[in-house]
Amino acid sequence: MVLFPNCKINLGLNIIRKRSDGFHDIETVFYPIRLHDALEIIPTEKNLQSSPPDRVSRAGILNIQYSHSGLSIDSDESNNLCIKAFELLKKDFPRVASVKMHLHKTIPIGGGLGGGSSDAAFTLKMLDQKFNLGLTTKKLLDYALQLGSDGPFFIINKPCFASGRGEFLEPVKLNLSAFKFVIVNPQIHVSTARAFSQTTLSLPLKPIKEIIQQPVETWRADLKNDFEEIIFKQYPEIKTIKEKLYEAGAVYSSMSGSGSTVYGIFKIEKEVKLNFPSTYFVKELAG
Repeated sequence: MVLFPNCKINLGLNIIRKRSDGFHDIETVFYPIRLHDALEIIPTEKNLQSSPPDRVSRAGILNIQYSHSGLSIDSDESNNLCIKAFELLKKDFPRVASVKMHLHKTIPIGGGLGGGSSDAAFTLKMLDQKFNLGLTTKKLLDYALQLGSDGPFFIINKPCFASGRGEFLEPVKLNLSAFKFVIVNPQIHVSTARAFSQTTLSLPLKPIKEIIQQPVETWRADLKNDFEEIIFKQYPEIKTIKEKLYEAGAVYSSMSGSGSTVYGIFKIEKEVKLNFPSTYFVKELAG
């Protein structure tokens, strides 16, 4: 079985308060976009202990053989969310058989697009289907939250207003099919924890849920990402990306999450001409 985990962008992001557990309460709208990884899982009863060591999970050597291609990712399998998702279900459902798992990585890593959380959520959904676990949506959401704050969104995978850490989700009516997206990632890794620690907390002047029901052309004045002020100071080149997207005719542009990916929303008929360094990841996608 092969599935194609997609990523998301944040439409607005307000950091409301710091919680007693060290996390922050936020408000944002998650919007799924058509940039995908590819994930294949094949059940096998073969003893995987004989497989090459660099392709076998140290945490579950008899249960999973993992490999990847595409973009380079952290080789430390103790941090791999797909493997963590497998082991989470294996613990509660011993009948889950040994598997071979291959991930082809296309979504930029650590760029505010939620690619790792999406891979984990799709792993949960695929294993549920493969082994007939009968998991409810609520249970899948619970598992996904254990793997990351934005993991639950990818279980629902429809436009949602998110609050709390990002786990409280409320579907919203929002259709951007009349537009197209340009995604730009400058290959800068931004520390989300550091970004949170340096932002100023404040209540929004206007609710995000209200703003996104306005015409997209009005979002530039009202829809803000609280991370941008601090991140743009640290990495001026990320601010430059946003400026260039507006110069190219974007009706709205923003950093996604804590960055470093910046997206522009363009009218679908607009021919977008950009000139970014060859090291940047640049992708035009249908809305």
